[in-house]
Amino acid sequence: MVDENPPSWRVSSKLRSNARALRKNSTDAERLLWAALRDHRLNGASFRRQVPIQNFIADFVCHAAKLVVELDGGQHFSDRAEKRDATRSAVIEAQGFKVLRFSNQDVMTNRAGVVETIASAVAEKAPTPALPRKRERGEEKQRS
Repeated sequence: MVDENPPSWRVSSKLRSNARALRKNSTDAERLLWAALRDHRLNGASFRRQVPIQNFIADFVCHAAKLVVELDGGQHFSDRAEKRDATRSAVIEAQGFKVLRFSNQDVMTNRAGVVETIASAVAEKAPTPALPRKRERGEEKQRS
């Protein structure tokens, strides 16, 4: 799956440097999931990690399928953090993305299930491949 029209968002230098720092200091769960998503390993889908969207940094993004995958550590399960995460998801969804959230524990204990869920979400949104042309070039010349 190739992203034909990559978004061209302007990103502040601070947000960009924060995203770079997050890429360098990934959690164990992020590294484990990234191993399954990188290099078009998931059904040919191209994922990027720690991508700025608006004033947030999404953990994993597939632009072609308009999919964001967020991993939540223990700090995300308080009432206040859940409200912040809901706001964050709403802002990202307003940009046209679907947001999938998994806990770090889910990734660590059931990576195959998490990857399968992501694969089905990518398949739902994936553009359909172009159908081959019905006539060959040789046939076209014979009609002329």
